[in-house]
Amino acid sequence: MMAAAPSSKCPPAVVPAALSSPPRRLRCRCCEDTLGVPRRRASPPQLRAFPELQLLHQHQQQAEEPPLRPRRIVLLRHGESEGNVDEAAYTRVPDPQIGLTAKGWRDADDCGRRLRDLFSSDSDDWKVYFYVSPYRRTLETLRGMGRAFETNRIAGVREEPRLREQDFGNFQDREQMRLEKQIRRRYGRFFYRFPNGESAADVYDRITGFRETLRGDIDTGFRGTRRTRGDMNIVLVSHGLTLRVFLMRWYKWTVRQFEGLRNLANGGALVMQLGQGGRYSLLVHHTADELRDFGFTDDMLQDQMWEKTAEPGDVNYAFMTNGQEFFDPFTSLHHPSSELS
Repeated sequence: MMAAAPSSKCPPAVVPAALSSPPRRLRCRCCEDTLGVPRRRASPPQLRAFPELQLLHQHQQQAEEPPLRPRRIVLLRHGESEGNVDEAAYTRVPDPQIGLTAKGWRDADDCGRRLRDLFSSDSDDWKVYFYVSPYRRTLETLRGMGRAFETNRIAGVREEPRLREQDFGNFQDREQMRLEKQIRRRYGRFFYRFPNGESAADVYDRITGFRETLRGDIDTGFRGTRRTRGDMNIVLVSHGLTLRVFLMRWYKWTVRQFEGLRNLANGGALVMQLGQGGRYSLLVHHTADELRDFGFTDDMLQDQMWEKTAEPGDVNYAFMTNGQEFFDPFTSLHHPSSELS
């Protein structure tokens, strides 16, 4: 009797239980809430090929201390400029070349002393990192306020073009600009684009890019600077509208909420400070009345109160931009154009 021919079919593969388990559910976290939280790194291919190296790799990762989150992010408007006291200056001097007045230099000096007192009020081990708009009035403000800081306190300075003023066009016709601002009040301060210039919505787009750069710098502990395990403070030296847009982007405010905000005074500052849970809130440093003067609504103040104790990754579902107010028929979703510039 002939032996049966061997089967040409391969036996079914045995799938390890670890590979047959259902895929993990990805957990999404808001990018606004993970500043300074180390991002998970994929294992290098050689570690997957040589499991005996896994233990060494784990020890190396544990030895790396994650960068501390900056204690404060300070939003500072430049001192009084020539354009603030005489709008005709824009007709003969390019906007980026508008400098400070004598009072503006005093504003800068006062800002430097106030911030130094703030940073040293609760820490002996602190440093400051500056981001500055490349416009002359902001660079002069930085130079003036920098006199208050010893060299060893300055972790670094970066000129950041995305923090520049809203572009109103090139040399400006004074009467035409007044007309354009009247049209902007009717059209809406966020979406109106000046001829040959920008809208606030355009500024929002470039601030979003800067926000990612800021996150990267914090995640790497400001690589290449004088690093510290003490308190790091960030100062953005910029312009009124740009700083309002930064806050809008950070806290995910609506267009309606943005259009109710006022400009900071020349040399004025807002301080975003770490709360108990590790998120930034304006109510850690400022009072509710100060923020109301800036244009905060009750909803925005309640959200800032929540930010004081919330942890990174948490979401305030009671806040307008996360909750059900968009579907409430009694909620006005549009804000009448403000008379504020």
